[in-house]
Amino acid sequence: MLPDMNTEQLSPRYANIDIWQPGDILDAMIDGQLASVAAVREARGAIEQAALAIEARLRNGGRLIYAGAGTSGRLAVQDGAELLPTFSWPKERLLLLLAGGDVAMTQAVEGAEDDVDRAEALIAEHGVAAADVLIGVAASGTTPFTLACLRAARARGALTVGIANNPDTPLLTDAEHPIYLATGPEPIAGSTRMNAGTAQRITLNLLSTLIMIRLGRVYRGMMVEVQACNAKLAKRRERMVAHLTGQHGAVVSEALDRADGSVKLAVLLLQGYDLAEAELALTKVGGRLGDAIDHLAKQTADHSDDGEHRSTRAHAPR
Repeated sequence: MLPDMNTEQLSPRYANIDIWQPGDILDAMIDGQLASVAAVREARGAIEQAALAIEARLRNGGRLIYAGAGTSGRLAVQDGAELLPTFSWPKERLLLLLAGGDVAMTQAVEGAEDDVDRAEALIAEHGVAAADVLIGVAASGTTPFTLACLRAARARGALTVGIANNPDTPLLTDAEHPIYLATGPEPIAGSTRMNAGTAQRITLNLLSTLIMIRLGRVYRGMMVEVQACNAKLAKRRERMVAHLTGQHGAVVSEALDRADGSVKLAVLLLQGYDLAEAELALTKVGGRLGDAIDHLAKQTADHSDDGEHRSTRAHAPR
């Protein structure tokens, strides 16, 4: 037992939880989950600052890297993996470093979280550099694998974010953007899959979603970058285009076909722009649909004004 680790301490409040009535156990654990939400609320400012710093790196083509071990690592990997279908985040710009590798997603791998050499080797193998961002997650704030990943990445110039549930721990002090989640002792001592895990999951979700919004992968509250990997999502994509353009049926389907499934391009096509100029506009504004619409509208207005001016000059007396 580590007395200085809040997440490892035995809480007097829960000391007899195993002999309580089932309803009382559930009430206590629900209270703990609510406390986790409160802890995230307290960290709101740190989350926002980290998101804005990450956004700046990713706008320049960097990779988003998650690193962790055990429960924290699994939560980190899950958050990263969900960015692919939800926001079409490029696979080549996502790196998931879980102590013990893929097998550790479903079972414990002996000694993996202590393997500092493997952590450092992974950072070197993947050529982590200044354009990249590494998010390290560990409830204790001291997990050797996660800490080694963060330190090695920072030494190579990558932006580093540390998420931990114990204050003043190395993962927080060594990260450029520390996010401390004060969840305290667990209902079951040391079981950080509970309160600490809930706070981590919320924080990761908020952080990555804010980043994706800032990068233009959400428009008017909709996932305009969603990958239609099943029938439900294909229908959702059609509904988004219909909602944003006021058009329906075959017209929407044809636009999506021409746009190779891109909601953003389909919207611009249905506004009367051709595919090439729609693609160019999105590229110029970093993929933000609202800005692309404004850019094309202004371009059209400018061309119209130029035409009027030319006509006026042509008919003006000499």
